[in-house]
Amino acid sequence: METYLSLVICTHNPRRDYLDKVLKALQAQTLPVKQWELLLIDNASDELLSSKIDLSWHPQARYIREEKLGLTPARLRGIKEAAGEILVFVDDDNILDDNYLEIALKISRNYPMIGAWGGQIRPDFEELPPEWTKPFLPFLAIREFEQDKWSNLSPENETTPCGAGLCIRKVVAENYTELVSKDPRRADMDRKGNSLMCSGDIDLALTACDMGLGTGQFTSLNMTHLMPPNRLNEDYLLRMVEGSYYSGTILNYLRGKHQSYSSWRTLNIYLLYLRMRYGSKKSRFYQASQKGISLALKKIKNWQNQAAKNA
Repeated sequence: METYLSLVICTHNPRRDYLDKVLKALQAQTLPVKQWELLLIDNASDELLSSKIDLSWHPQARYIREEKLGLTPARLRGIKEAAGEILVFVDDDNILDDNYLEIALKISRNYPMIGAWGGQIRPDFEELPPEWTKPFLPFLAIREFEQDKWSNLSPENETTPCGAGLCIRKVVAENYTELVSKDPRRADMDRKGNSLMCSGDIDLALTACDMGLGTGQFTSLNMTHLMPPNRLNEDYLLRMVEGSYYSGTILNYLRGKHQSYSSWRTLNIYLLYLRMRYGSKKSRFYQASQKGISLALKKIKNWQNQAAKNA
């Protein structure tokens, strides 16, 4: 029996030209449409997308309106509605290569010990990134590597996929849904309106490790991430760094790890700060990372105090 796949697009007030490109790439997929469904999760957009977006080309496409604002509620709705054994999450600025879904299913068969996986994410910038932005481009979900890698260690940054093009087994996604229902704090680690929180996708992927499975990244799985000019703005990148370290610290706490968020990003930004602390604007990125951690630790302290009062 052929494995059935559910492709889930979560979107809030999408940029129409970007979403059109996303859908055009899906129409070109080599995987026959009888083997996959398309779920467009309209996350409280100002206008109903069902009246704006044509999905009639796909015989198994559905519009689903999720009124609770936030990327995590949208993902949870997609998980609930999905009929497939494998779920693929696609953002409204992700252009999948035409064999993406076919390869995703092939990986699911060839690596039954892996519960969540992703691939290479190449950027497509509308404007050429200024030289000073290059140390911070990994924060924009750019993943390029030369060999396949997988692990069942949690967390393992080199093998944990991000939310763009994330492939995950339905059983893992359902387990994640249960985790969020038991601890709603997990639902606040990702985008909500204009906020730049993140790490909800990492929490989702690492649920595979909780279940004794692994995570992986594969060179044969490729997509393009469309990048508007505003993402190269210093203010945007500062907010992205702050949100990443805030969310990462919260994620580590909720997963029983050390309360501070330590990774290669911390070291790289700190070294950059040491080199540029005298007069350069780039030193603010280290300060943004520390602000994110500090705010998260205050939040955690409030949770601990509240728990002590309720004990």
